[in-house]
Amino acid sequence: MAAAAKHLTPVTLELGGKSPAIVDTLSTTPSKAKVTAKRIVGGKWGPCTGQACIAIDYVLVEEKLASTLIELLKKTIKRFYGENIKSLKNISRIVNKHQFQRLVNLLKDPDVADSIVYGGSVDEEKLVIEPTILLDPPLDSEIMSEEIFGPLLPIITLKNVEESIDFINSKSNPLVIYAFTEDETFKKRILSETSSGTVTFNDSMVQFLCDSLPFGGVGQSGFGRYHGKYSFDTFSHEKSILHRGFYPEIEPRYPPWTDFKLLFLKLAYQFDYFGLILLLLGFKRS
Repeated sequence: MAAAAKHLTPVTLELGGKSPAIVDTLSTTPSKAKVTAKRIVGGKWGPCTGQACIAIDYVLVEEKLASTLIELLKKTIKRFYGENIKSLKNISRIVNKHQFQRLVNLLKDPDVADSIVYGGSVDEEKLVIEPTILLDPPLDSEIMSEEIFGPLLPIITLKNVEESIDFINSKSNPLVIYAFTEDETFKKRILSETSSGTVTFNDSMVQFLCDSLPFGGVGQSGFGRYHGKYSFDTFSHEKSILHRGFYPEIEPRYPPWTDFKLLFLKLAYQFDYFGLILLLLGFKRS
């Protein structure tokens, strides 16, 4: 962006942020709860084991449903990726040693380490970190203040799922809000009371594959949009072209100014066509 600014080149800037997943479907039906867990696991560890800007960063769920969610996530992780770090499959490594160490350091905070409820093992030689679930790590810890960009998934519990709106609003604008809910009123509240680049209901990641939807951030997660025709529009200049004839000529647009001309311009600016007719006929509005 700085390089482009030197040449006054317009940009669209897609960043990232802490994209939450709100879970409000565990108390509906067992089948929907399982689908929710699969889509969370796929949206967290599927995209390069969390090393993607649209990966789920953390989960918000009601306290009474946290244990149910954790068990579903554990079963799904084991089925998708294996049960321990030595036998992991279908999962990518951390991109380099620097990023590996950054993620390991997040877990070195004693209070964060105490919140691990699944996983946590690392293989420095292979740059692999086991899918890791944390339950209520300290909100002022680095793992909850910085974008994780890796295979660590904090689960934050709430008394009521609708508290998630205030929780999200207390942080920077996320690139995506994922919300698993069938409550239409709650959906409307999420849309109207939060600000994010994208909102996806009852799934994860798929909004990125849809080129008929614009993709981009807002606030701290970026600005501008692209994908499909939106990319063409973003990187194109829409030149305005106007053709006019020589008649009629509207004299009130030129000085010397008179009360008649000023009133004419005022009425024209207000699109008050009836007032213009009265003025031209020599009448005054009562």
